[in-house]
Order: sequence, then C-alpha cells, then structure tokens
Amino acid sequence: MRKALALLALAAPAPAFAHGAEGDGWHPEMGIWGPLLLFAGLYFAGFVRLFRRSDQGRPALRRGAMLFAAGWLTLAAATGSPLHQAGAHSFLMHMFEHELIMLPAALLLVLARPGPVLLWAFPTSARGTFATIARGGRTLWDWLAAPVAATLIQGAVMWLWHMPALFDRALDSEGWHIAQHLSFLLSALLFWWAVAHGRRTGHGLAALCLFLTSLIGGALGALMAFSTSPWYAPYAALGLTPAGLSPAEDQQLAGLVMWVPGGAFHAAAALYFLYQWLKASEVSHAVAAE
Repeated sequence: MRKALALLALAAPAPAFAHGAEGDGWHPEMGIWGPLLLFAGLYFAGFVRLFRRSDQGRPALRRGAMLFAAGWLTLAAATGSPLHQAGAHSFLMHMFEHELIMLPAALLLVLARPGPVLLWAFPTSARGTFATIARGGRTLWDWLAAPVAATLIQGAVMWLWHMPALFDRALDSEGWHIAQHLSFLLSALLFWWAVAHGRRTGHGLAALCLFLTSLIGGALGALMAFSTSPWYAPYAALGLTPAGLSPAEDQQLAGLVMWVPGGAFHAAAALYFLYQWLKASEVSHAVAAE
C-alpha cells in the first residue's frame, strides 16, 4: 500500500514558477523557509539518533527518510520556490501551489510516518511530556482521524477558504495567507492519515472517502471552470496575467486543475484501495471455501 501511494504522490506534476510581491525571480522568504528548515533539521536529528540505536529497523528508517525527503522537497517547491511568488500574479499558479501542498506533499509526509523520528530529536524528558500530552488527546484524535470526519473536515476547509471574502483576505494579508496554507496542509495530512493509516479504515471505506473527496474538490473546480467572471478581487484588479490570460481565463484554468488532475489523483488512490478491498474479499472467500 505504501509503495503504491508513494508512486502516486511522486507522479504528480510540479510546475516551476512562483508567490510574492515582486518580479518573476526567486525571493526566498524566511517566514516560509524558517519553519521548513526547522522541520527538516528536527527530522534529521531524530533520524541520526534512531539510526545509531537501531539495527533491524534501519531499512524501515531509510524508507521513511526517503518518503519524508520527497514530501519535504515537494512542500518546499510549493511554498518556498518561485511558484509561491508567481501565485501573486496568477490564480492558476496559486492553484498549482495548493494542489502540491494537499496532494503529493501531504501524502508523502503521511506515508513517511515522521512522528516517532521527530520525537527523537528531543531529550528524554521532552519526549515523555509529548507522550503524556498525546495520551490525553487520544479521544479527540480518534474522533478527528475517523475517515468520514477527516473527509468532511478537509472538504469544509477547501470550500471555506475558496469563498471570495476569505480568499481575498488571504491574498491581501501575509498572516491570513500563511493560515490558509497551514490549514490546507493540516487538513490534508489528517485526511491522508485517516485513509492510509487509520485503525478503523478498511479498504472499502478508504476508497469511498477518496471518491467523495474527488467529488467535493471536483465540484468546486467545476464551478470555477465554468464561471465567466473572476471570483477574487485582487486577481481581477491585476488584469492580464504574465501569460496573457484574462482574470476569468486564469480562474477557469485554475478550476480545471482542481477538477481534473486533483480529482484524478484522489480517484487513482480510491481505485487502488478498491482493488485491495476486492483482493482481500477474494482471499476470504477462498479460505472459507476450503
């Protein structure tokens, strides 16, 4: 399961443009790169500690590290590269950024299971404190990470942030923009965890939640794609994009990106889980017949 989903995440396209206030060049922002580098540094420190203490578990640690690196690089490409800056001038580029965050980046990070490795970056006393906090929040986590709940949470986050009032605010305020991207990432991490690792998630339920998610995102993307007027005032005020698209055309292409590639990504994952479900059913019937 992990290998197939990882291949799906790595197969997602990664455009090479960028989000900021100035020009077309690359202007790294420490507000983005600071947390990204801290995240990578903590993982590296925890990995080194665990790797030194582990013998039989080293192959699994290496696999997890490769998945983490792929997810981190995808997240960095989406939020810290010129693509982030291009999103200030084109909703299409902004949509590519969001799709990279919520699809391949989130999925790869979930498949990496970085939690235990990150914990080992801290001293023993801190790890004990984190474990106590985790036990106290177990009931809430079990509710949030239930497959249907996680699906609805991610869908609500997606639709709410694409309401013109909230999206315009995110475009006009860096703080709101960070909050938007953080909520996209966290809701996507929760969703992918629920369908890939959830204790109560069978293959059939995972497939159902993925198909439902493809419909939720596809419906929003279709509304954008068929709209003849721009939804978001800051993009409408810019006039033509650097590629020569009108604001309405730019939005229509952004909607197509959410609708078609985004929906196809979830549908492909759903078909994988559906295949696993049917395969498990055949095995069960074969065992029962013997």
